Amino acid sequence: MSRFEETDAEDISSDKDERREIEIKNLLDQIRQTADKLQRDAATRGDLKLLSRSLKELRYAFKVFTPFRGKRKVTIFGSARTLPDHPTYQTAADFAQQMAKDDWLVITGAGSGIMEAGHRGAGRNNSMGLNIMLPFEQQANPVIHGDEKLVNMKYFFTRKLMFVKECDAVVCLPGGFGTLDEAFEVLTLVQTGKRDLFPIVLLDAPGGNYWKSLDVFIRTALHESGMISPEDFALYKVTDQIDEAVGEIEQFYKVYHSMRYVRKKLVIRTVTPIDQSLLSSIQTEFRDILSEGTFEVGDPLPEEDEPELEEMSRLVFTFNRRNLGRLRILLDCINAGSIEPAYRDFA
Repeated sequence: MSRFEETDAEDISSDKDERREIEIKNLLDQIRQTADKLQRDAATRGDLKLLSRSLKELRYAFKVFTPFRGKRKVTIFGSARTLPDHPTYQTAADFAQQMAKDDWLVITGAGSGIMEAGHRGAGRNNSMGLNIMLPFEQQANPVIHGDEKLVNMKYFFTRKLMFVKECDAVVCLPGGFGTLDEAFEVLTLVQTGKRDLFPIVLLDAPGGNYWKSLDVFIRTALHESGMISPEDFALYKVTDQIDEAVGEIEQFYKVYHSMRYVRKKLVIRTVTPIDQSLLSSIQTEFRDILSEGTFEVGDPLPEEDEPELEEMSRLVFTFNRRNLGRLRILLDCINAGSIEPAYRDFA
């Protein structure tokens, strides 16, 4: 690189840094303006307490998670009542241990049962916790108690936001109302595009039928009634095998890295380029998810402004923002290097 090229690169970097600082300042100004409007609107003391506590919780949670955002994380949901001698407890521990060996961090609700099992399997160094403060429970489990990677939260909604915002995969083991709530919320967020696609695994102990029974209900009561589409089954995987659960997650990130919307365009980042043969097949097989134009392999868009990802390849297209199940199948094809997963019978 010549001296002039180096100077140009420095100027571009400086301009991006300046734009980033301006955007951050504008966002902080909007938060302050919203606070001023609350006073103007004569918000009640109760409303202000809720907003104040929520903002404090999220601010602190962001602070705790920020140093670890360069590492992949899996969130584990499941019952707090599961005892250590139960097969599901051991399944959770063994799964978490395998993910930690593969350099993943494990996030749980930090309580007992499946949450404790996830942390025991991963070990303290590879565990992060989001504990909910309840009048009758729960103290953080002994694995994560007192750790700097533990956040204690008052509200379920802020806690659930962090569970989903900060992870790269979700694994649900059997549980009660809370676990079902978490599983269906995650599915809803992914199906509606409110959360970027990631692997969702419903994991039973070997021979268990908790999630298999639920899957039967989904297929008969939801799918057969036309309430969900056949491709929505691509959004989750039911298994009672730890190796399959681990494989589902790690295969998802074999080639695919991340996605981002830039105005009308969806940018898919990949760790290796998509070859011309696969691109040609994608043009034909997935034209139904385009709102206009075609699929293009290209360079980072200027608006991405993420220098750490600049070296990655891109697949850029105008996604219709409706067919998220089909989009997941597209990512499966990219990871497989073949169009074959597009023809899998998910229903």
